[in-house]
Amino acid sequence: MRRSLEVWKMGTVNYLEALKLQEKLASDRKALKITDTLLSLQHPPTYTVGKRETVHNLLIPDSELKAIGAELHYTQRGGDITFHGPHQAILYPIVSLRDIGLGARKYVEKLELTMIELASMYGVKAQVGRRCETGVWVDDRKIGAIGVRISSGITSHGLAFNMDPDLNYFKHIVPCGIADKDVTSLKKEADVELPAEEVIQEKLIACFVKIFGYSNVILKDKSKL
Repeated sequence: MRRSLEVWKMGTVNYLEALKLQEKLASDRKALKITDTLLSLQHPPTYTVGKRETVHNLLIPDSELKAIGAELHYTQRGGDITFHGPHQAILYPIVSLRDIGLGARKYVEKLELTMIELASMYGVKAQVGRRCETGVWVDDRKIGAIGVRISSGITSHGLAFNMDPDLNYFKHIVPCGIADKDVTSLKKEADVELPAEEVIQEKLIACFVKIFGYSNVILKDKSKL
């Protein structure tokens, strides 16, 4: 069966704007108004807390966030606190799990595989975390985070892969609630010279398309949205 995916390449998008867009698209997908859709973007510096509201894992007072140029937002995704910012590749899939025949666990595993495959293209051996450690790791250093929401079988939120973000932002949180672990990036781990970030983001999209088995991809860039 031919599976179609519409890919929106959006550049840098404010977190709340992306959140509202995801909510609208998820509603449209549930109502069968649109096909599966993948948002590819970056965010300005933003800390997000999942639905368990583990804001105690933010290590600086809210009042100091402005001084470091970051925002804090509460969300309905799974997972703990995380950071999004420039030079981090983000994918937000709005897909029907029923239509692609996946349960929640298998879906998350495929998101992990998407990032593992991307890292391998640049000679970096990444793997899934140990039990209770979500996301993708290089030894004990986290390179990719996952936090998803599934409502009526439709996904939102997704994955964040560190190309070359300012890792100092991660010092202000306990990333994903896992203490004593470092955060890393493709730039730090790769022994090869990396291409432009746009190329890496394209490769991440290609890995997603391959691993989830889409055969018909419709690309939309910012100018057409």
